[in-house]
Amino acid sequence: MTKLIWMSDPHYTQEGRVLGHDPRARLDAAIDHINTHHSDASMCLITGDMVNRGTHEDYAGLRKKLDTLSMPYCPMAGNHDNRTLFKQSFELPETCMQDFIQYTIRTPQGLIVCLDTHKTGSDAGEFCQNRSAWLTKTLRDAGTTPVFLFLHHPPIALGLPMQDTENMENGQAFVDLISGFTCVKYVFMGHVHRPITGTIDHIPFATMRSVLYQAPPPRPEWTWKTFTPSAEAPCIGVIQIVNSSVIMQYDQFCPYETGVLSG
Repeated sequence: MTKLIWMSDPHYTQEGRVLGHDPRARLDAAIDHINTHHSDASMCLITGDMVNRGTHEDYAGLRKKLDTLSMPYCPMAGNHDNRTLFKQSFELPETCMQDFIQYTIRTPQGLIVCLDTHKTGSDAGEFCQNRSAWLTKTLRDAGTTPVFLFLHHPPIALGLPMQDTENMENGQAFVDLISGFTCVKYVFMGHVHRPITGTIDHIPFATMRSVLYQAPPPRPEWTWKTFTPSAEAPCIGVIQIVNSSVIMQYDQFCPYETGVLSG
């Protein structure tokens, strides 16, 4: 059995708040919870939007906190990230692609593939020819080894107001690619700040709440002009993989009130 911890969208800043939420308090609570209750996990995967503004100071502060995790962690890029500062701030696996923040990690239960969907200057994501070629080769080389994909931007619409316009722009190319490989067993996605499960073609997927703040449910409808974070507690994912089967629990790591500006 391989146990993984999944965090997403910490939107870290060294000072101040983001939409009334304190990213330092929320991340501290997540790390304390993980170290106390899940120190037996093999690694922690973080599916993008590591920082909120993409500054050197924010990345440095974030790394200092993440280095207190009791396990290795695997950071990924989201639309709020800066690739240059990201690569200067974190140690990445030797398998990391030169031009993108994507890499593979072998585990006893299969291959973890961390994909870079960041599109420079855009909140939407992309899946370009170079990344497609890398993923195609990775999946071919995997053969019958189970593959578990982690990425930031969803490749399909999830029925969320406004956010579906900021998914992976050419997501159908991604869907067509992974659908042709039986080794792909599960897809884990960030970006949307809500817990959603379903299938992409025949492949199951899950999204994750943000470590920092949550997007409202689709009803009542909202726009970015009316957007207010939902008063829902954050959580992490606790993933158990056995013989290519996946069990994931959404694990609340602190009360909603932790790090929330009152009044």
